Amino acid sequence: MAADSMEIDDSLYSRQRYVLGDSAMHQMAQSSVFLSGMGGMGIEIAKNIVLAGVKAVTLHDTKQCEIWDLGSNFFIRKEDVLSQKKRVEAVSPRVAELNPYVHVAMSSSALDDNTDLSFLKNYQCVILTETRLSLQKRVNEFCHSQRPPIRFIGCDAYGICVRVFCDFGEEFEVSDPTGEEPKEIFIQSITQDNPGVVTCMDNQHHGLQTGQSVVFREVNGMVELNGTARQVSVLSPHSFAIGDTSQLQPYAHGGFFVLVKTPQTFRFETIEKQLCDPQVLTPDFSKPEAPLQIHAAMLALDTFQEQHSRLPNTGCLQDAEVLLKLTEEVNAILRNKAPVNAELVRCLSRTARGTLPPLAAAVGGLASQEALKAITGKFAPCSNGGDRYDGLRACIGESMCLELHKLRVFMVGCGAIGCEMLKNFALLGVGLAQSSGEVCITDPDLIEKSNLNRQFLFRPQHIQKPKSTTAAEASCDINPDLQVDAHLNKVCPATENIYSDSFYSRMNLVVTALDNVEARRYVDSRCLSNQRPLLDSGTMGTKGHTEIIVPNLTESYNSHRDPPEEEIPFCTLKSFPSVIEHTIQWARDKFENAFVHKPSMYNSFWQTHSSAEVVLQRMQVGESLEGSFQVIKLLSRRPKQWEQCIAIARMKFEKYFRRKALQLLHSFPLDTKLKDGSLFWQSPKRPPAPIEFDLKDPLHFNFIVSTARLFAGIYNIPFSEKDLSEEAVTKILSDVKISEYRPSEKSIETDETAKKPDQLKLPLSSEEEREAITQLEQAIATDRVKPESLQMSPLHFEKDDDSNGHMDFVASASALRARMYSIEPADRLKTKRIAGKIIPAIATATAAVAGLVALELIKVVGGYGFESFKNCFFNLAIPVVVLTEPAPVKRTLIRDNIHFSIWDCWTIFGHEDFTLSDFMNTVREKYGIEPTIVVHGVKMLYVPVMPGHSKRLKLTMQKLIKPSVDRRYVDLTVSFAPEADGDEDLPGPPVRYYFSRDGETP
Repeated sequence: MAADSMEIDDSLYSRQRYVLGDSAMHQMAQSSVFLSGMGGMGIEIAKNIVLAGVKAVTLHDTKQCEIWDLGSNFFIRKEDVLSQKKRVEAVSPRVAELNPYVHVAMSSSALDDNTDLSFLKNYQCVILTETRLSLQKRVNEFCHSQRPPIRFIGCDAYGICVRVFCDFGEEFEVSDPTGEEPKEIFIQSITQDNPGVVTCMDNQHHGLQTGQSVVFREVNGMVELNGTARQVSVLSPHSFAIGDTSQLQPYAHGGFFVLVKTPQTFRFETIEKQLCDPQVLTPDFSKPEAPLQIHAAMLALDTFQEQHSRLPNTGCLQDAEVLLKLTEEVNAILRNKAPVNAELVRCLSRTARGTLPPLAAAVGGLASQEALKAITGKFAPCSNGGDRYDGLRACIGESMCLELHKLRVFMVGCGAIGCEMLKNFALLGVGLAQSSGEVCITDPDLIEKSNLNRQFLFRPQHIQKPKSTTAAEASCDINPDLQVDAHLNKVCPATENIYSDSFYSRMNLVVTALDNVEARRYVDSRCLSNQRPLLDSGTMGTKGHTEIIVPNLTESYNSHRDPPEEEIPFCTLKSFPSVIEHTIQWARDKFENAFVHKPSMYNSFWQTHSSAEVVLQRMQVGESLEGSFQVIKLLSRRPKQWEQCIAIARMKFEKYFRRKALQLLHSFPLDTKLKDGSLFWQSPKRPPAPIEFDLKDPLHFNFIVSTARLFAGIYNIPFSEKDLSEEAVTKILSDVKISEYRPSEKSIETDETAKKPDQLKLPLSSEEEREAITQLEQAIATDRVKPESLQMSPLHFEKDDDSNGHMDFVASASALRARMYSIEPADRLKTKRIAGKIIPAIATATAAVAGLVALELIKVVGGYGFESFKNCFFNLAIPVVVLTEPAPVKRTLIRDNIHFSIWDCWTIFGHEDFTLSDFMNTVREKYGIEPTIVVHGVKMLYVPVMPGHSKRLKLTMQKLIKPSVDRRYVDLTVSFAPEADGDEDLPGPPVRYYFSRDGETP
């Protein structure tokens, strides 16, 4: 059932499918997993692999619910503890709710040294958590010995230390080691030599490694290469050798190459062998010795448990010293070059009985991704208080727990990362009602079906409900003491009356769970202005990052900028596409222009000019009305019935896929040459081939029907299912007359730097003006200007609703344009991803970043020093985890001992009669620096060289600047006189001017 259901219900897995691909998704739908241990780590893994969509999961556990579990297992409730329910019985139905297509079974049978392990043959993957090392070794040996081997994962979490071990057998083939989509790289030249050297066009970086293979396509001249794969030897970032090409025909022009993904085979050893000489992941390169130090300490902890049948007691100094001695013995056996870290061992002893939920979330995400690799072969492998916080208390102490309870957090966004963060807040006890804490969340979005696959607080019955209020309610189920204030607002300048300075001053820190850069930049600016820490994170597929921003310690988010996303040149989109991304974007632009922009412009015009008669009078006297030509054209051609919509669609086909090609070939015949004698039509330019309309071609039919449906939608024209049949459409088209094509002498843009012209801003020719007046006169005379005719219904692109025809239009238009230019078409899934600008997403990466952020939150609350904070970048596909220190804040020297950083803000308090001269004198007296230039935003308040500016010194600040309604201050940019003559004025920190003493913020 799972496989069939997944194929039918694609929307649930849409974003994950972009990460894993169809083959891996199918493999998951055929695989069963055995997962033992329903503590914090186990429940994280269970959540993630069930959301991913495996066929079946058996959850195993023998323990009863305890009050302790409430602080680590988000699916155990207080009533489960009171009724002494077994953990597996409590969590199984709640795990099953996450995904109706996964069969969730439960088992509470004993799993020990005497258990017959043959039942494990029913599973493709076995995951053990909370399991003694001796039993892990036994289960691992059994799994390793099977043919085919059962993939084995062992996960241990003791307080602040965790261990994940993978054994996928002696020959584990990985179909796609990296998960990166190969790019088409265009060729500049190929030498006829031994070895032949390929150079990339425009010195593009090929990103290849020696030993990899590439396949060639559309090469002119050296045609023998087309369709063949050649192993490469990298010579430079934009050139490589491909072996002997001396006997091939000379290279002429064009062509591109694509990396061939070659499966890799990995060999795994059992845990018994790996314990002595482990292959470890080193996430923090500033501490390369740490993984082996942790490994030795955890092996010693295993020995401690075997000897004492218990873990070290929390805070027991004697147990800590016993564990330290055992660690030194283990370290000697392992022959580790790294010395024993005594402080680490004592900390492990002190916290071993505890649980740190964010750590379980982060490592649970990583371990879950390893489980998906095991199943799919996709990507390369990697003091008691008697309450729910006992496990946490053992790790971070009572005082830190209380600080978390009192915390006031503002979280922006309640999507995938937001849901995971709220779960971590609930388990940590962040913002409890009785401690005057608060978690304020906001998100304007509603829940969609595709969200259910990774936003685990949501269920099918929540679709179309607000994300924030639903997430708040679900997180309070995990911890009823949580105080969540849920808003439905966007955080932007328009809502600064709600999220004001006083609001930010009430919060201790801000967490972003956003999916776009601009929103992050805005929130960062508000945190900077109000001196608040910001914890940011994001994911793309299996990749994730976290960034920690702390006032006066680190740079802010806006201190660095990613390179701008490359835009496709206008002329490429319009006339010279070369790859499938160009045709998809072209189709998406056509949708926006025809079904969003033009109807919106039409409505806006008639709202401004409510009477067609008045518009006609104004045009007749020569008045220019913006958009009038385009609007009147739409009015004069407005269809009134379904048959006319079909006719319009047929004319669009003719224009887009036949006449466009004929016009291009008329303007640039195939033998056209450039000034240097080279051919105009050479790679990456592809000559188009006109497409003759054929209703029997399914692609042609889909374009006609989907286009007609959309035109009917914007013009509010009804149609029935019968109208969409081939028979009905054929009958209508038989009456549509297509005029003969006549070439135009209009120039075609070939400059890649040219921008798309704004049609509304272009001046109208006298001929266009006369045409518009005539058309409007005819419309008025034939009574086509009734109120309903002056309204259209814009269609906003919705990629996930297959019934609306939006994706049908984009997919068919893109495929037809690709056919016209001999570009390999994309399937619907890829088209939807590119057209909808979908960010690939998977629950494992989301859980990991949220866990890592929550760990940093604990450090911020604890007032830790700069060296303790860590940013993280990971790619769970490879896997790579890299921890780095945040960028330290830069301090700028003005003169002598006067420094400032981005976090500094000087303040001046004024009054009603406070003049600009008073302001400058006060700055001089308070900060000891001579101000020379004062600017407010883009407005120059005082620049000595500007005429008349000296007179401004006598004006009051209130006359020069109008304060906003929401703020009683303005931030001014002030420059200062240099120490030496001839130097330029020096910019200083922002100077915040309060219009009165009452305006001071706490």
